[in-house]
Amino acid sequence: MENDIQNQPKKDRALAASILVSAVILSGAWIYTTGQKTIDQDQADIQVATGKEHTGLEEKVLPSEGVILPVSWGDFGAKLVSVGAIDVDKFKAIYEQRDAFTDEYDKLLFGQNDDKLKITKENSGYLLNLFWALGLASKNDILENGEMTNPAYGGAGRFASTGGWTLAKGDPMDHYSKHKFFNLTPEQQAIIDKVSRGIYRPCCGNSTHFPDCNHGMAMLGLLQLMASQGVSEQEMWKTALQVNSYWFPETYTTLATYFEQKRTAWDKVDPRLALGREYSSASGYQRVLQEVEPVDLPGGGGCSV
Repeated sequence: MENDIQNQPKKDRALAASILVSAVILSGAWIYTTGQKTIDQDQADIQVATGKEHTGLEEKVLPSEGVILPVSWGDFGAKLVSVGAIDVDKFKAIYEQRDAFTDEYDKLLFGQNDDKLKITKENSGYLLNLFWALGLASKNDILENGEMTNPAYGGAGRFASTGGWTLAKGDPMDHYSKHKFFNLTPEQQAIIDKVSRGIYRPCCGNSTHFPDCNHGMAMLGLLQLMASQGVSEQEMWKTALQVNSYWFPETYTTLATYFEQKRTAWDKVDPRLALGREYSSASGYQRVLQEVEPVDLPGGGGCSV
């Protein structure tokens, strides 16, 4: 799907069965906000969704304590800042104007983070933005020779994942696949290529191998981070599903409901199946919605922010 951000139509969230939200502009920058009122409202909103407590099924999909990811962030925040892929003033302003730039966020942006990353409802949008910058800026064959560079789309800079990243110094394409953050082996690159082709997102019909939106570009960044730290292919699939669930909470809680009705517990669902085109693409999710009512949870993000 081509995303010309200058002419991209706004989606009616209801018409898309609550899987798309329109972009918001803060301080002149397109930025992921988890469809939020403020970042720190996310957890409270989910817990009181539809006037009830966080259900057992929601807890399986979106653990309230968060999920430990099999990677350490290290000093990638500082590296992204040092090369200009993240402009500190622009980036921090998004959060500081809501008094939401926490000590955790500060350390992830400037410090050394040797512990395993944890994704939570509160920080899922922040991690998405960090992974987005990492995926965009990291030199990788998928960006240089994949679908993003197909001449039919008019250039890689015309997508939401590229033109939409206005939190860099200079033009975002000045950083597109320009910085060699990882020394991946051919085997590691092959795993990234394979897994990226099987991870879809409910805001569009493309896989991570075609990262035309922020979620796709962020997932590509995360896959590279995992591969560089020796994470197995099986663990990559599992982690991708967990992360997608926090980025699209309503979608994956609805999918969990669907599978439960088919007598398959969510923790027994093969992540490769759940992440594939049949369920995680926009068209796949629409098919699911013909059989099950969507779970009404705030949050989640559209393809263009």
